[in-house]
Amino acid sequence: MNPAKNPLKTCLPPDPNPIKPTVVLPPGACDAHCHVFGPATRFPYSADRSYTPPDAPVDHLRRLHRRLGISRAVIVHASCHGTEMDVTLDAIASSEGAYRGVACVEDSITDGELQRLHDGGIRGIRFNFVKHLGGVPDLEVFHRLVARIKPLGWHIVLHFDAEDILTQQELLGRINVPFISYHMGRAKAAEGLEQRPFQSLLDLYRNNPLAWIKVCGAERVSVGKRPFRDAVPFAQALIAVDSTRILWGTDWPHPNITKDMPNDGELVDLFGEICPDAALRTRILVDNPTRMYWGTP
Repeated sequence: MNPAKNPLKTCLPPDPNPIKPTVVLPPGACDAHCHVFGPATRFPYSADRSYTPPDAPVDHLRRLHRRLGISRAVIVHASCHGTEMDVTLDAIASSEGAYRGVACVEDSITDGELQRLHDGGIRGIRFNFVKHLGGVPDLEVFHRLVARIKPLGWHIVLHFDAEDILTQQELLGRINVPFISYHMGRAKAAEGLEQRPFQSLLDLYRNNPLAWIKVCGAERVSVGKRPFRDAVPFAQALIAVDSTRILWGTDWPHPNITKDMPNDGELVDLFGEICPDAALRTRILVDNPTRMYWGTP
């Protein structure tokens, strides 16, 4: 394994005993936000990673999904693997069409490599704005890459801290491809629904038809105790604006959790509380990811 800049910062493993959810998910349900880590002996972690996770290979993810009643997934390429995409492409290739992916790429990527990623099931690229993963990226590079992925019909995924919704208004207004904010904008449940960052996220979602939201990461919104019910009103407020641009995912294997490690079966049941209407659950878990990842958004 390559040495890390900060080898002491390691992640906890996911809960090894997910409960069997009481909520029965619809056929074709998609976990639209999950990761694959390693195994490091086959897919080494990046030398300049900011954290070192325990291995969480694709066969573990597949076993979890069978228990949860999930049949499709979107693998969001993890920053600990840098821009080396083989771990994610391998997971997608093993799925017989059931997985899609989101890539991390560099400005130097060739058109041929972008096409290879597309052929391998990649449908978007991600940008980290959060401080613990390096902060705001080079915005000239950001806009160049957005322009290059647009002809492929891809989208971008934005990992914001809550306050970034306020400080990046000009950037958000310039984006001309679909973009997804995840973890409900990392709003802080302790500050209530009326906090400015969350209200700005609602306004963005309400007024920009290119904006999508992932109502995942309840543990990141919550004050920190399972089953994270204090995040429910935030997810419901976002769904109430427009349920046709909402996605949900587990965020397995939950990197950089410093509070209470989620139980993935409990997260499925929490989504049942967020969205008790079966038809609406099907829209969010089946129809929306189909449009974004297997069709035309």
